[in-house]
Amino acid sequence: MSSPIRKSGTAGESSAATGDAEQHPERAAVPPPSPRQVGFTTGVALIVLGGLIAAVTGPLDLDRGSWLAAYLVLVGGVAQCVISTQHRLAAAPLTPRGRRWMLLLLWNTGVVIVIVGSLTSTPWVGAIGGVALLAALVLAMDGTRHARRRVVAILLRILYAALAVSVVIGVALTALRAAG
Repeated sequence: MSSPIRKSGTAGESSAATGDAEQHPERAAVPPPSPRQVGFTTGVALIVLGGLIAAVTGPLDLDRGSWLAAYLVLVGGVAQCVISTQHRLAAAPLTPRGRRWMLLLLWNTGVVIVIVGSLTSTPWVGAIGGVALLAALVLAMDGTRHARRRVVAILLRILYAALAVSVVIGVALTALRAAG
């Protein structure tokens, strides 16, 4: 009579080598990360990066370091964490996966391009990044439709509108700084 407990192979032998993955296929298949997981993780990483930049801005006398730190924390990080979890916050229907990936791609591309445009004082580059951010905000705002938590959805829309206004102001300030 055989024991239901299977002993693993010899020392150093992996579970895949012993056939464990074949007996338990659910262990072998790791699902791909969701847009929510990637967006939230990226947002947290940008918050940490912004904090690190803030820590070295003074000692290294970085000209635009405080702006960069604040931008990474607030726009790149906090806003992205909110956008990535908005369907849970507002109890909104989940938008299609491809659309959520597009939102994250637009958001992160926009964040990077705005940073490049601002740090190089190239207004047209910053404007391209601003357009990507505005497109992402339109997708995010659309994702709050049919939310069961109406007050949260309204607050999210207000946040997105404020971010849209700040994008336009930021692009204008980059143009003014480059001109003068």
